[in-house]
Amino acid sequence: MRAAPVRRAAGATAAPLVDRLGATSVEHAPVIESAGGLVWREREGRLQVQLVHRPRYDDWSWPKGKLEPGESLNTAAAREVAEETGKPVVLGVPLPGLQYLTPEGRVKRVHYWAARRASRTGDDAALAARFPVQPPSKDEVDRKAWLDVDDAAARLTRTADQGPLEALVQAHSQSRLTTHAVVIVRHGKAVTRAAWHGTEHDRPLTPVGHAQGTALVPVLAAYGVSSVVSSRWERCAATIEPYVQASRARPELSDQLGEAEHERLPSRVAATVRELLESGRSSVLCTHRPVLPTVLDVLGRHSRRAVANVLPSRDPFLEPGDLLVAHVSTTGKGPRVVAVEKVTPPVY
Repeated sequence: MRAAPVRRAAGATAAPLVDRLGATSVEHAPVIESAGGLVWREREGRLQVQLVHRPRYDDWSWPKGKLEPGESLNTAAAREVAEETGKPVVLGVPLPGLQYLTPEGRVKRVHYWAARRASRTGDDAALAARFPVQPPSKDEVDRKAWLDVDDAAARLTRTADQGPLEALVQAHSQSRLTTHAVVIVRHGKAVTRAAWHGTEHDRPLTPVGHAQGTALVPVLAAYGVSSVVSSRWERCAATIEPYVQASRARPELSDQLGEAEHERLPSRVAATVRELLESGRSSVLCTHRPVLPTVLDVLGRHSRRAVANVLPSRDPFLEPGDLLVAHVSTTGKGPRVVAVEKVTPPVY
């Protein structure tokens, strides 16, 4: 039985997810969170997307699925797309999500990202950091198809699924679909200054901080992070170490990203951020709260106005262990941040 769509005004299209229940008006209904992606490619100048057919529902839709315990939305999206299409992907810009009522009266919310096929060479670090995924049985997905976007819109079983596709096509027409990620991480929770009797340079993470570093691994892998840049100070280096170990990436540790050097020469931090924006490689930069205003200022200067307006603007900017994903497009005028996401990886 197919899920019953939420009633919408005539002519309304699927809206981006706004709050926990959004427009469902079912205040106490159980919520099922799921995630997926619109895998895209270009062939002979045409934009194509990949659909999957599920025999259980006899429908054509986007690859997606429910979150596993302790899994973030981004990690679930990358995993589910890899499982249902049989190929690993790298997440790009976020797309509008959907929500609807199931026949059992639950609210199902689906979060979507644009996604591209991962490369065994350029994305090898991120792929090394991921858990292996198993392809679905024929009872779950029995067919896959690459289609031009107009044909895909016609093939989709549910009209609401056209909402994310329209956003994908618009992003492509505005040259905002081919992107790389620059991920800004505030180090995990550290031992307080009052409780630490060593140097500030050596102040370590707490057990929670170490768990936050571990929780970063699948999120960074989902965005294809291949380059690691971090403050050399212990609490930053330790936060990013789990990803370094999992991905086998060679980290670039710098005193310039520490609090003391930043206070003396913030221009060097700004130059590092600009280099990451211009690099074309998906990268992560781990630093400290007092350094974040300079980092965010550089991001803002290279952002669309709508994106700059939603960048964190108040102290502490990011909580310990949080990350900001900047999706960067390369233009004739230089790098341009076309979308941002703030992520708090789940810690258990």
